[in-house]
Amino acid sequence: HTHTHTHTHTLSEPLSSSSPLQVNFLACQLFALAAAFWFRLYLSPRRTNPAIRHAVATLLGVAFVVFCFGWYSVHIFILVFSSYLIMIQATTNLHRYSMIMAMGYLTICQASRAIIFSYGILSTDFSGPLMIITQKITTLGFQVHDGMYRKSEELTAEQRRVAVHSKPSLIEYLSYQLSFLTILVGPCSNYKDYMEFIEGHHVRRRLAQANCKKSVEDNGLEPSPKRAVVHKLFVSIVCLVLFLTLTKTFPIAYNTDVHFVSEAPFLYRLIYAFFSVQAARPKFYFAWTFADAINNAAGYGFSGFDENGKASWDLISNLNILGIETATSFKTFIDNWNIQTGVWLKCVCYDRAPCYRTALTFILSALWHGVYPGYYFTFITGIPITMAARIVRRNFRPYFVSSPVLKFGYDVTTWAATQLSITYTVMPFLVLAVEPTVRFYRWGQTADPSAAVGRAKPRPRQEHHSNNNVKAK
Repeated sequence: HTHTHTHTHTLSEPLSSSSPLQVNFLACQLFALAAAFWFRLYLSPRRTNPAIRHAVATLLGVAFVVFCFGWYSVHIFILVFSSYLIMIQATTNLHRYSMIMAMGYLTICQASRAIIFSYGILSTDFSGPLMIITQKITTLGFQVHDGMYRKSEELTAEQRRVAVHSKPSLIEYLSYQLSFLTILVGPCSNYKDYMEFIEGHHVRRRLAQANCKKSVEDNGLEPSPKRAVVHKLFVSIVCLVLFLTLTKTFPIAYNTDVHFVSEAPFLYRLIYAFFSVQAARPKFYFAWTFADAINNAAGYGFSGFDENGKASWDLISNLNILGIETATSFKTFIDNWNIQTGVWLKCVCYDRAPCYRTALTFILSALWHGVYPGYYFTFITGIPITMAARIVRRNFRPYFVSSPVLKFGYDVTTWAATQLSITYTVMPFLVLAVEPTVRFYRWGQTADPSAAVGRAKPRPRQEHHSNNNVKAK
C-alpha cells in the first residue's frame, strides 16, 4: 500500500507522486493564476458585461477539466446538466432531488473507481472536481429551496443571507458549477457571493454587510488583492517544498509496514506516526492555499477590513494553517481545517437534521469522501471522540484558566492530546484499506497512551472535518 496515502483527500490528490495528472493539474493551476489576474484587470465588471464574464469563466473551466481528465470529464458534464434539469423542473423538493442526484452519481463514480482500480493511483482521477461540484449542486439546491419555497421567518439569519430567490439561468448555473477558479480544487462558495463577484458588487456588498465606513470610493478603486495573493503564493511555495521533502521522508504507509509494526519499539512507532501525520498536511496546505490565491487574484474572496485597516481576503479560504498547528482542542482544529466543506456540511445537513445531527453529518461526510473503508473507520471513531471531547473540555477547562501557569500547562497538555488523537483517528483515512488499518489499531489499542489521551480530549477524525466544522461554522 505504498501509494494509498495519495488518495487521502481527492481535492488535492493530483499532487501525489509523479503522474500525468500531477503535471496537468499544476499546469492548469498556474495558467488559472495568470488567467485570474487577466480576468480581474481586463474583464473587470466595470467594463465587461456579466454574461461575458460568466462565459469566459465557464469555457476556461471546461478546457481545464478536458485537458486534465480527457473523456472522463464527461461524467462532470453529465452531473452538471442533469442537476440543472432538476433545478428548472422541480419545485418544493428540488433540494432533495439535487442531493440524491449529486451524492448518488458521485458515489457510483467513486465505487466504480474503487472496484476497477482498487487502491492504485489513477492517472485520470476525476473525483476531485466531482466532489466540489456535488457540494455546489446541493448548496444551490438548498439555497433556492430556502429562497423560493420557505417562509423567511422559518430561516436562520445565515440562511436568509444566502437564500436564492429565483432560479439561475443556464449560463449562470454553468458558470457557478464550472468556473475555472474553483473547478479543480474548489472551494465551494455560496451562489449569491459568486454572482456578486461576477456582477461587480462583491466588495461593496461585503463592506455593507460589515457596516464598514471605509468607502470604496475614497480613491475610486476597490481594495487590491495583490498583497494577499503574494502572501498566499509564498506560503504555497513553502508548503510545496515541505511536501516534496517532509512528506517523502515520512511516508504514511510505513506506519502499517508489517516489519516496522512488529520490530520497532512502541514509543518509536508512536513518534513516527505523529510526525508522518504532520508531514501529510503540506499537500493540502499547498493545494488549498494556491487555490485561494487564484480566487483572490480574480478579485473574489474579499471579506472586509481587519482591525488595522488592511483588506482581508479570507471569505472563501479553506484553512488557517496557524490555527491548525496550534490547536489545543478538537473543535479548534476542525474550525480551521477544510473550512468550506464544513460550511457545506452545516448548510445541507447539520442545521437541517431533525435529530442525531453529529452522527448524520459524519456519515454524509464519509459518503462524500468516497467508499474506501478507511474513511468509515475514521468517521465512526470520530463520533464518540467528538462527544467525549465536548464533555472533557466542559468539565475540566474551568479549573485551569484562573492561573497563567496552570493555563499554559493546560494548553501544552491539550495541544499534545489533540495532535495525538488526530494521529490515532486519522490514520485509517490516510491508509484507506482494512488490513493496514486493523494492523495500526491493534498495536495502538494494546499499549497506546495516545489513544487514551486522544479519546479523553479533543480531536477525532482528522482530516476530516465534517461535523465540527459543521458545528463550528
